[in-house]
Amino acid sequence: MKVIGLDIGGTAIKAGLVDPATGELIGDRRRVPTPPDGGPDEIAAVLATLAAELSPDAPVGIGFPGPVVHGRIMAATHLSKAWIGCDAPEFFGSVLGRRCVVLNDADAAGIAEMRFGAGVGETGVVLMLTLGTGIGAALFVDGLLVPNLEFGHIEIDGVVAEDRAAARPREVEHLSWAEWAGRLEKYLQRIDALVWPDVILLGGEITVDADRFLPLLAVRPRIVIAQLRNAAGVVGAALAAAGQQTLPQVKVETGAATRP
Repeated sequence: MKVIGLDIGGTAIKAGLVDPATGELIGDRRRVPTPPDGGPDEIAAVLATLAAELSPDAPVGIGFPGPVVHGRIMAATHLSKAWIGCDAPEFFGSVLGRRCVVLNDADAAGIAEMRFGAGVGETGVVLMLTLGTGIGAALFVDGLLVPNLEFGHIEIDGVVAEDRAAARPREVEHLSWAEWAGRLEKYLQRIDALVWPDVILLGGEITVDADRFLPLLAVRPRIVIAQLRNAAGVVGAALAAAGQQTLPQVKVETGAATRP
């Protein structure tokens, strides 16, 4: 069985054909810029093109950068507000002409890491944080997903956390690694005080430079760098479409998988 995973981000849309039994990409991962206005019609057109190129009939899983409750998009911080209230599976299904499963993008990345990546074998409270244009969060309690957390939107010192501690502010403000690590540390400490996770999985493109900032962090939870990196959202969305993790009531089996 082959499944398409599509990962919508504020900056880029990633896509790939996935073997859900192994979590491996079949062929290369695709990456195209997110349309500037981030509207439904523009993004759906891009997804339709990517899906058609990858497979004419494979089911599709889509990670969306915002909360998705019973298929309905509730917020779209980094995209057009026109998304709010959209019945995502119906909308994408009509445009792509096939069955689509839609879930929060950070939840998708977390599912992939728990099934095939750095979360394999982790028990207790595991928090996945993705550092990119914003900050995404996925929480697992003994493998059970708590969906649609928006921990990037908490305020610290009167400022939305992801506006200071995501990967994008480091680039835009030309921060040194030490300056940015100080912001990230403060954010992680606040999250720790709210959730008390046993381990935090850090994902996103910035983790390729983990050796530059990880030693600078002083936080209580164990920090582990995600393994699947930029493929996590694609793989997790595909797993959702394959039925391996579609609802919070379905537990992610973390013990039996083999790390790639």
